Amino acid sequence: MSSHRIRTSAAAIAAVVALPLSLGAFAPQASADTPSPFGTGCSSLPNSGKGSTTEMSKERVATAAANNPKLTKLALALKDAGLTTKLNDAKHITVFAPTNAAFDKVSKMQLAGLLKDKAQLKKVLTYHVVDKAITPSELPNGSFKTLEGSTLKTSGSGESFKVNDTAKIVCGDIKTANATVYLVDEVLMPPS
Repeated sequence: MSSHRIRTSAAAIAAVVALPLSLGAFAPQASADTPSPFGTGCSSLPNSGKGSTTEMSKERVATAAANNPKLTKLALALKDAGLTTKLNDAKHITVFAPTNAAFDKVSKMQLAGLLKDKAQLKKVLTYHVVDKAITPSELPNGSFKTLEGSTLKTSGSGESFKVNDTAKIVCGDIKTANATVYLVDEVLMPPS
């Protein structure tokens, strides 16, 4: 084979290999880091900007909560309990985050008492946090030890899950820079 034919063949092979690779640049790119939240409550989150799943994915979990209009009461409670920095510094945690509507279900007297008792507030809030990333596939029959020390249980299927048989996950599998977040419609109380 002449050197001219070899160079021509090599160029043809390079072109055949390069074409699919260049076309791949136009294909949609899937990523494990792409937020894939589920649940009926996800539609109430902002589509862009502060509080959107895209922005939350760039922020540490307590900061993401503070910037989300559905989680402002949780963010204030975390600040009052002195947990903001602890949660922002944690790695690969899961937060079952009570929405503002969940806090509204707690009686004003009970909530006022909780906010006055920092130790009890911290206990309640750390009951919502698990020291590992929980995937949706673990939710159907889950049992997880919380930072508070007690266990919480999850159940359900498809996109319909509950925590401790009462609180519904209204929007789940929201990624932040250091956590997975499941929005719940009730404030979870640790066993007494």
